[in-house]
Amino acid sequence: MNIKKLVVIIALLGVVAGGIFVYRIYNILFEPNTSFNNEEAHLYIGSIDTFDDVKEQLTPLLKDIDAFVQLAEKKGYASNVKPGYYIIKKGMNNNDIVNTLRVNNIPIQITFNNQDTLEKLAGRISTQIEADSTELLEAMYDAEFLKENGFTKATALAIYIPNTYEFFWNTSGSEFRNRMLKEYNLFWNEDRLNKAKALNLTPVQVVTVASIVQKETAKVSERKRVAGVYINRIKSNWLLGADPTVIFAYRKKIGDDDFVIKRVLNKHKDATSTSPYNTYYASGVPPGPIAMPDISSIDAVLNYEHHDYYFFVADVTNFGYHKFSKTLSQHLRNASQYHKWVSKQSY
Repeated sequence: MNIKKLVVIIALLGVVAGGIFVYRIYNILFEPNTSFNNEEAHLYIGSIDTFDDVKEQLTPLLKDIDAFVQLAEKKGYASNVKPGYYIIKKGMNNNDIVNTLRVNNIPIQITFNNQDTLEKLAGRISTQIEADSTELLEAMYDAEFLKENGFTKATALAIYIPNTYEFFWNTSGSEFRNRMLKEYNLFWNEDRLNKAKALNLTPVQVVTVASIVQKETAKVSERKRVAGVYINRIKSNWLLGADPTVIFAYRKKIGDDDFVIKRVLNKHKDATSTSPYNTYYASGVPPGPIAMPDISSIDAVLNYEHHDYYFFVADVTNFGYHKFSKTLSQHLRNASQYHKWVSKQSY
C-alpha cells in the first residue's frame, strides 16, 4: 500500500471517527432525554442536596442518566447544585435540563388563613416550603427578632397577615419570617395607621380586636357591626366581655389549643378570672391576638359601623347572624330567646 492510500484511509477513518464523536455530542446535547409520560415532572432540590441527590431524582425521569451526568459535569453544574423547585418538561434535551436546573428556580404560591397559633401556622407553611415547622417556629419566636421589631411572644401572631404570597420553595424559616414582617409593614400603610390612631389603638391592638370579631362572626357582612360594638365598649371604658377571649384563656390554662367549648359557662369564666385575656374580668384590649384575623376583620375594625349598639347575641331565627341591642334590657330579652333555644339542644 502506497503512502497516498494510507493517508486517504487514515483521513477517512478520522472523518468517520469525527462524525461519530459529533453525533455523540449532538445526542448528548440535543436529543430528547425524558422518559415520563406526563407533560412535566417536578423536582424539589433541597438546600443540602448534592449532585448525587439530583441524579437520584432524575434517574427514573430520564432515558440516559449517564449522558445527562456527562453534560452536567462539563457545564459545571455537578459541582454547583442550586436548591429550589424546578419543572422538567416532556421532550427536553440534556442541555435544556441542565440550563433549567441552573437558573429556573420557580416561585410558588403560599397561602394561609386563620391559623390561630404560630404552631399551627408553622405546620401549615412547612407543607408548602422546604423549612420544617421546627425551623419556622424557632424563627417566629426568636427573642432578638421580636424585641428589635417591637413584638412579644403574645403579639407575634399579628405579624402574619393571611393572604397568598409568592416565595421560592427553598425559603428558610428566618427568610419566611422576615418577608412576613415586610408584608406586615406594607399592609399597615398610612391610611390604616391613621385610622388606628383615630381609634387610639396600636396596629397590634387593632389586630387583637379583629381577632375577637373574627371569632364572633363568620359573616363578613356583619363584621363591621360587631366591630362597632367593641369600639363602643372601648370608648365607654366598658369591659369587652367577649366569650372568645374566655375560650382562649381557658385553652391556655389547660394547655390544649383545640379544646372545644360550645358554650361559655360561668365555670369557664371563673377558672380564668386572673387571665389578662378574660375580658369579663380584665379591662382593655387583651395582650395579643386570640386568633389570626383575616384582612376583612382587620379592616372591619378600622372601618367599623357607627351605631349605638353595645350588645349582641346569636339570632336563632337567622343562623350565623346576631341580634344587636342598645340597652341591657333589650339584650336580656334577646338573650332569653337564645337561651331557650339552646336549652332544647343537646348541649
